[in-house]
Amino acid sequence: MTRALALLVAALAFLAGSGPSRAQGVDMRDIMGGGPNFFSRGGASPIPRETVYYPANYAPGTILIDTAERRLYLILGNGQALRYGIGVGRDGFRWSGVHRVSAKKEWPDWTPPAEMLARRRDLPRHMAGGIENPLGARALYLGSTLYRIHGSNEPETIGQAVSSGCFRMTNEDVTDLYNRVSIGATVIVRN
Repeated sequence: MTRALALLVAALAFLAGSGPSRAQGVDMRDIMGGGPNFFSRGGASPIPRETVYYPANYAPGTILIDTAERRLYLILGNGQALRYGIGVGRDGFRWSGVHRVSAKKEWPDWTPPAEMLARRRDLPRHMAGGIENPLGARALYLGSTLYRIHGSNEPETIGQAVSSGCFRMTNEDVTDLYNRVSIGATVIVRN
């Protein structure tokens, strides 16, 4: 039985309420979310996403990134925000400012900028989107900058200062954010 067919059979059995949660070698968490092969390929975020009290005078849909705290806040309104753990730029690569989400892409391709290639000659010149791609499952592009809020297949880097200026999230969290944010949303980055 092919893996795709096994996934379908397991999902139908699960939804029908019959059969084990693990059928034909398929972990139902992979289908329903949270399993080791569901987007993140390595586990959940070490910093769980949560709704928090956040009194601020920003419009709902605004993204606030606090690089010192290593958290991203999506303003919901009524004094609430969704708080996500993020990976931020390492020393010398942190920045601040205000931009807008200029584009959104699912499973984006990655072309390292010239500055990154000069530092890391071992990097590929281009990489098609997919689970091995460092941009992960989704990317939100920030204005005309080289920076993005993007997924990562390295969830252990969340909460760390490891990037070249982009903001990393688990693939599960960036997919959640991607589905909630519109092109044109304001992104405020502060150190």
